[in-house]
Amino acid sequence: MTIRTLLLAGTATALALPAFAQSLTVSEYSGYELPEYHQTYIEAHGGSPDFAFHGDEEEAFQKLSSGFTEPGLTHICAGSVTKFAESGIVEPWDTARIPNWENISSDLVGQDVARGGEVYFVPTDYGSTATAYNTEEVPAEDVATLNVFTDAKYAGRMTIPDNVDDAYALAYLATGTTDWTSATDEQFQAASDWLRQAHPNLRTYWQDPAELAQLMQSGEVLISWAWNETYPTLVDEGFPVGFEREAAEGSSLWLCGYVNMAESTSDEDLVYDYINAILDPSATVPLMENGFGHSNAAAMAEQITDEDRVAGGLGDIDAPVLAQLPMDGRLRERQAAEFERIKAGF
Repeated sequence: MTIRTLLLAGTATALALPAFAQSLTVSEYSGYELPEYHQTYIEAHGGSPDFAFHGDEEEAFQKLSSGFTEPGLTHICAGSVTKFAESGIVEPWDTARIPNWENISSDLVGQDVARGGEVYFVPTDYGSTATAYNTEEVPAEDVATLNVFTDAKYAGRMTIPDNVDDAYALAYLATGTTDWTSATDEQFQAASDWLRQAHPNLRTYWQDPAELAQLMQSGEVLISWAWNETYPTLVDEGFPVGFEREAAEGSSLWLCGYVNMAESTSDEDLVYDYINAILDPSATVPLMENGFGHSNAAAMAEQITDEDRVAGGLGDIDAPVLAQLPMDGRLRERQAAEFERIKAGF
């Protein structure tokens, strides 16, 4: 299933569900509301929770900080966790109420965002980001390095995500940094300078996978820094696409999950029912079918073959990997501000 059919299916299914009273609202990315991802919640409560959608973490943060929405839990990616935790709008998770906590991959948990040893982030889904390219127009040796994005040979035929975390993951890797959790001022400046070099070569900054697929299929774009879901989507459509995760400088691994809101009109018991449904083994195959790895490592090992991982762009690789784990909130703010300046041509 492609991301476009995923969204359409999610909408159709939501419309088909019977109306019933809810006391849980989830602040969510569009597309993650599919019933298959929280089937045990539906079995327990007769239907899905209510959803309030956000486009990215910054939009979610502004809405939540202003009290515009009062969900029980919010889906964000790891780079923003520190900002949410330090703001006071989220509270710690009680991992004793999460049976699959011990089954979550330790590689994804990393150093939990914590104050006094408390856990503020439960990882649920992940994927890889690497160089997608048109194999009929771009030789494999050209994408063997991330510096292809600074090569004027492909000026106007490349794109990267309009997402500060993904952009800086690329730039850190290209300049030799594989751990952004301890990035120095010098490493931040080197990554920013590299993005400035790449900026004039970009056709655009893509905003969603459907847009990226269209850019590549039309021939406007030959090379992209892309999420792994783009690869099987284009393969299924017969497009000549490669996905180079083993460039000399490496590739990145993004990670998303949920924070527990401190002020909410939602029922806290339902909050835990929902997070437990997302972590349940019943969600593993549906997530993987749509390009998302499941943080439940035990379920992934039991249900997903090595061939499935490779086909989905999540196989093991022999190259550096930058894990997009929680970073210092001040560093992320600097990156966000600098990224806007770079996109504006400054």
